[in-house]
Amino acid sequence: MRGLMVGRFQPFHLGHLAVIREVLGKCDDLVIVIGSAEESHTEKNPFTAGERYQMITLSLTAEERARVHIIPVRDVNRYSVWVNHIESYVPPFDIVFSNSDLTRSLFRHAGYEVSRTKAYNPKTYSATEIRRRIVSGRKWRHLVPKEVGAMLDGIDARRRLLDSGMGGGGKRGGCRAR
Repeated sequence: MRGLMVGRFQPFHLGHLAVIREVLGKCDDLVIVIGSAEESHTEKNPFTAGERYQMITLSLTAEERARVHIIPVRDVNRYSVWVNHIESYVPPFDIVFSNSDLTRSLFRHAGYEVSRTKAYNPKTYSATEIRRRIVSGRKWRHLVPKEVGAMLDGIDARRRLLDSGMGGGGKRGGCRAR
């Protein structure tokens, strides 16, 4: 059985990793969709799809990587076609794992089995909270896999977040082609 999980992973954290391991305990393999793949350098989506892909792969064991397919997918911003859009990018899947009411509803309406996952301390393991901590200089490294912490240091995530508008500085909304 193949599962599907959708997320933005901005950044990938230990809560995400726990969910992936939970789902891999129930499925033969897992398709992870990196949502909003076209977005980066914005307050809500500061990291590129490639960086998010790297965060996930660095965090998985070799055995886990062999069972996971990671696919970046652009947003279509139309709920009526979103599931079809996802289906056009990924291999066939049997079950969707999500705690998002909207995601669950859309896939259920399309005929998929949908399952919730355990919530791993969602107030602490929150990408938004981790981004806030990085900007404010509060402790955050204990919330992400050590490989992700090193990667975020390597790309100067604090500067990226400040430039994207977090913390009141920098440009709002990132760079957009005109």
